[in-house]
Amino acid sequence: MEATAAPPSRVRALHAALLDRVRRGGRFLQRHLLQHVANRWRRSLLFKTVTSTLLLVALACGGVGAFLSHQIAGALYEERFDQYLAESSTDLMKVKEVFRTTTATDREETDRLVSDTRSLLEGEGIDEPRSYLLQPLHRDPYVSPQGLNFTASQIPVALADAVDASDAVGDADRVYWSALELPSGGPGLAFGTKVTLPPDRSEYALYLIYDLSSMQDTLDGIHGILWIAGGLLLVIIGTIAWIVTKAGVGAVSDAAVVSEKLAAGELQERMDVRGENEVARLAASFNHMAATLQDQITQLAQLSRMQQVFVSDVSHELRTPLTTVRMAAEVLYDARADFDPISRRSAELLYNQVERFQALLADLLEISRFDAGAAAPDMEPTDIVGVVRDVIEATEPLLLKSGSEVSVVTREERCVVDADPRRIERIIRNLVVNAAEHGEGRPINIAVAANDDAVAVAVRDHGIGMSEEDAGHVFDRFWRADPARARTTGGSGLGLSIALEDARLHGGWLQAWGRPGEGSCFRLTLPRREGGTFETSPVPLSPYDSLRAGHRQLLPGGPVRDEEEPS
Repeated sequence: MEATAAPPSRVRALHAALLDRVRRGGRFLQRHLLQHVANRWRRSLLFKTVTSTLLLVALACGGVGAFLSHQIAGALYEERFDQYLAESSTDLMKVKEVFRTTTATDREETDRLVSDTRSLLEGEGIDEPRSYLLQPLHRDPYVSPQGLNFTASQIPVALADAVDASDAVGDADRVYWSALELPSGGPGLAFGTKVTLPPDRSEYALYLIYDLSSMQDTLDGIHGILWIAGGLLLVIIGTIAWIVTKAGVGAVSDAAVVSEKLAAGELQERMDVRGENEVARLAASFNHMAATLQDQITQLAQLSRMQQVFVSDVSHELRTPLTTVRMAAEVLYDARADFDPISRRSAELLYNQVERFQALLADLLEISRFDAGAAAPDMEPTDIVGVVRDVIEATEPLLLKSGSEVSVVTREERCVVDADPRRIERIIRNLVVNAAEHGEGRPINIAVAANDDAVAVAVRDHGIGMSEEDAGHVFDRFWRADPARARTTGGSGLGLSIALEDARLHGGWLQAWGRPGEGSCFRLTLPRREGGTFETSPVPLSPYDSLRAGHRQLLPGGPVRDEEEPS
């Protein structure tokens, strides 16, 4: 078999794709790393304190290190500069004096003179060897350029111009200098002056160049030591900061953990008390507070249990005598035609109030079962539309008496949900009776809708309404928005509380909305399947929500009838 090479374009495409993946992976890791650091910064006081300390110490070390480096470099440079300036000035003046006093009369003697001064020009500096350069300043030089490891192009222009512009006689003692970069890349210093050579007194520029690489190596070593010292200092201070902060923050962290456990109901949790310092006093005070809270919560729980037992026991104990009283009241009520008007009215009142008292006892027993956690729904497939129709039929006498017209709007002929039909019927009946009582004879609208996850029933009246604050208390036991207002339907004041508990047993919602003068709306939302969940209700709670969502606002219909919502 023969291997076929991939086309260059395909190779480039694969290479580009690989680079793109690497870049995206790098950005992903960077983003997640930054996110992790940000989360730790927000959530960990220890991390925040230690990181802040390290950053401040790093800034301080950087500032001190930069200052020390600048001072050391300046001191070394000044020392070397003074040494090299003195040495180069002396040697340059010696060379100028040799050139000035020579008796050379031809090229050969002049070349020999320059060669004789080479040892002086190549002389060792105080610490470092040096280079030299003899460069003619005019054309047709008598002596060709000479130098050691240097050319004229490497001399700074400013230094060359200064030497060229000087007077070899008038500026005989002037030495010019400049910093420069050596061919090796290291730093250096160049000192120059103008000299003349016999026999025609031609002008030349003479330079002495010093290598400062050893000084740079010394500075690099000092910088390395400073970096190492700074790193060690960061590690030491970071460790100290972690230990000290851990000792202080540890108590706060322990208090936070114990507080979370206390909030979760683990009332026996306490902090460890070590020593007698401020942290120990904090732990002791926290434990005392936790013990006090535990005692109070335990007492309240005991009182609540006693109250539940009392209500349950009293309700059960009253059932037998109440049954007897009811039987007697029924006998008197059936025989009221033979009584005088006052006795007849008394028998009717007794019968009605005994019936109301019996309903109150039934509600109290139901509430006690909720409080004891003994209530459990009997789930079965239930048609919510059918339950609504049954409730309307059962409450029709009350609705006719109140003068409220009822309309039902739904798109569903049947709306089946897993529920306890007795409890759902009780919830809807409470909502309809409540609407009839507070609707002031105005229309009552009932909406039924469903989606894939939930079923909802909303009962809307157009009566006196209620405020937002009242809507937050309407499910409280025995609560009335207006205590002076009498109940016209003989309710116990527990109906909405029981309805809310029934809704919770099904994993559903029971919500209230109202506005003074515009009426109220109660919405029951249930999951379609037992144990199911839902995010939204298929029926809006307030009419303003329905308008914003594009739903049709419910309109009053006939006395009691069904309507299908138009598509």
